[in-house]
Amino acid sequence: MVNFGMKRSFRTLSPMEILALAISAEEEDGRIYQEMAKAVLPRNPDLSRAIEKIRKEEDGHRRALTTLFSKLHGESIPLIRREDVSGFLDHRRDFTRVGGMSDQAIAERIALYELEAQRFYETAAQTTSHVEARQLFSDLAEVERNHESQAHHVLGGAIPEVEEGRTRRQLFILQIIQPSLVGLMDGSVSTLAPIFAAAYATQNSHSTFLIGVAAAVGSAISMGFAEGLSDDGSLTGRGKPLLRGVVTGLMTFLGGILHTLPFLMSDVQSAIGISVGVVVVELLVIAWIRNRFMETPMIRSILQVIVGGALVFLSGLLIGHG
Repeated sequence: MVNFGMKRSFRTLSPMEILALAISAEEEDGRIYQEMAKAVLPRNPDLSRAIEKIRKEEDGHRRALTTLFSKLHGESIPLIRREDVSGFLDHRRDFTRVGGMSDQAIAERIALYELEAQRFYETAAQTTSHVEARQLFSDLAEVERNHESQAHHVLGGAIPEVEEGRTRRQLFILQIIQPSLVGLMDGSVSTLAPIFAAAYATQNSHSTFLIGVAAAVGSAISMGFAEGLSDDGSLTGRGKPLLRGVVTGLMTFLGGILHTLPFLMSDVQSAIGISVGVVVVELLVIAWIRNRFMETPMIRSILQVIVGGALVFLSGLLIGHG
């Protein structure tokens, strides 16, 4: 039974639940690929046909898994989905934006989906003791590996510039860029309120500096632990938890300390002015990273980070003057 209070660890799933999870995952991927194929059909029929071919193979996987489940556990399949289990990526949530994605970006996304599916089946094969289930999981892992290759070669036939290294780039984004961005955003934004509240309330640069350092260190420790404990990276390819935690913690500290350093100046008003300028630069850098690596339109990214930062800054201002 699925625990709806919090996500389950993959290691706690029973063989029946792992098989049920595999069935629901194949169903979800089939729907996603169907929507992708429809979305790109008007502009790139070759790509649409290539995606449809992969979709049909995913449907075959679902049927094979369902047949095995019926044989081993009966006809009643428990509902367990990716979002119920820790370690899966959230990147499928935004697949409905596929209409605004380039063909190359779609091919990269499919390759990443298939790499995650491959890792899932490899892990499932290692955890089950049933011979037939282990063989099916191993076979499907190999098929998913071939699908990842198809995303580069078959889809690459329709998009010549797609290269083998694209999936590795996506993994670099997952393992380094994403945790860095999460840390930088949290450090840059969450520390604004206490720093500027202290600056306006105390009118003392030294006290404000100490509060800013404390906020940066506290946020870094909290975010580092949160990221390191989020998943073990075995299914997602996000890398070792320790590395992700360290990267997130360091970037959180960096985001918080940069606009704290101006308060080493004795003139608190000058320090506030310089700190505000540093914050603006930080938010613009965050917007650029989101645009460069996360495919977020630059204008929308700037608006999101600026609005968020401004709200936190204003809350600190109001608290400080209160």
